[in-house]
Amino acid sequence: MNIVLPDGSVKELQEGATVADVAASIGSGLARAALGGKIDGAFADLDTPVTDGATVEIITAKSPEALGIMRHSAAHVMAEAVQELYPGAQIGFGPQTEDGFFYDFALPEGASIS
Repeated sequence: MNIVLPDGSVKELQEGATVADVAASIGSGLARAALGGKIDGAFADLDTPVTDGATVEIITAKSPEALGIMRHSAAHVMAEAVQELYPGAQIGFGPQTEDGFFYDFALPEGASIS
């Protein structure tokens, strides 16, 4: 299948290739630096399969979107940690903000954070 890169060049990859495979086909340094990608303008993680004819962009720490992706990922890690420490904790709300991210949690009856 053929994948279109942001500069208009075309890469030929095997059917079932992922965003990570696209990065690796461009270079090993890019593969190591890749945080995620965009497929036809939509954000995608590295394990997302690409389709024939898709335009694929690789996102690295130097990309404008990188900080938002890192904040989003950190928020998920924090939410999982809270749920591990406080079984039954419910995630209320948690967007990324201009300065970072936050989550509201509803803890189980009798649970407290000290």
